[in-house]
Amino acid sequence: MGNTGFIIFLALLSAFVPLSTDLYLPALPEMTKFFAVPEIVMNLTLILFFVFYSIATLFWGPLSDRYGRRPILLVALTLYMLASILCGIATNAYEIIFFRILQAIGGGVATTVATAVIKDVFVGRKQETTLAIVQSMVVISPAVAPVIGSLLLTFISWRGIFFAQALLGLSVIYGSIIFKETHASESGTTSVMKSFGRLGALLLNPGFTALLVTFSLMSIVSLSYISSSSYIFQDTFHLSSRMFSLFFSFNAIGMLLGPLVYIPLSKYIDRFTIIYASFGITIVAGILVLMFGQMTPIAFALTQFPATLASSAVRPPGTYLVLKQEENDNGSASALYSAGGTIFGSIGMVIVSVAEATPIAAIAWINIIMGAICGVLLLVSMTFLRKKIII
Repeated sequence: MGNTGFIIFLALLSAFVPLSTDLYLPALPEMTKFFAVPEIVMNLTLILFFVFYSIATLFWGPLSDRYGRRPILLVALTLYMLASILCGIATNAYEIIFFRILQAIGGGVATTVATAVIKDVFVGRKQETTLAIVQSMVVISPAVAPVIGSLLLTFISWRGIFFAQALLGLSVIYGSIIFKETHASESGTTSVMKSFGRLGALLLNPGFTALLVTFSLMSIVSLSYISSSSYIFQDTFHLSSRMFSLFFSFNAIGMLLGPLVYIPLSKYIDRFTIIYASFGITIVAGILVLMFGQMTPIAFALTQFPATLASSAVRPPGTYLVLKQEENDNGSASALYSAGGTIFGSIGMVIVSVAEATPIAAIAWINIIMGAICGVLLLVSMTFLRKKIII
């Protein structure tokens, strides 16, 4: 692959979750009307995707430690591709929900293995920098995907979007075929049950678990916005799907800038200072959304932007700090980190779905409460850190 190709491959793997959701976000209102179901039913295609995605990561991570990264990628990504095709030919909303679950199970391998591979190959400052670069490339997908999805809807129906996801799966399968293994198989020395048992052993490390919970909670901020944005812009503010994609892309720039801003800042400012500042910015953004966000779509996008930027900026140092607590079991540690983020993110999606009458206020309070909770939890987590974090 070469170094550039290797980084692009890892970024594409890590982008599987946003591409599996954001590409069809502009079609959600249309799909809701097409199948004549309540909004909450169609939102289950998002909520259950993240629930089963998080469960799947807990299996794929330990299995990749036992059998190697490459064979696990090939099996899971093939399932993802087939499930995408089935979504495209579904005849009712409940079929799509079921096939999206299959998509989630297959796609659950991507982020877990991508993070594990980075930890397999890189160490210290290079590891944190690579995480930031990959994640900054990853968040381009939320900016581009809704625009592409909106453009696709002008030529094809929502079904074609799922076929596009199948093509995405096929491209990553090809990358996995030429991918050079970074972790030797342990199938001859470790039982399957012992591999899964490492998940529990990791959770018994108080430093790992404390940081895992702290940074996973920030996913509530990002995923609650992602899941409700199409309804806020199209139903609350009565914008077209194309206009929604433009507003969504504006906020997605914050997702892109977060890791890119963190890289140079971390050379001069302590990472914990940046993290605490990000939590504070999230709180301030929530207050601004509460005060001004309901006025116009521009006001909502502008006031939500700082929270989007801040939640993205804590991802590279958060990932690094969590994984630094364990030097072994990269696949299992990455699985728990991926699962934690998606589980808590799914909670945020449920909250905004329940509060569908006042989604903007729900987003505002999520920003305020999560920013405050994460700040307090990080202070508490410092007590449990098993080792000094150095680069």
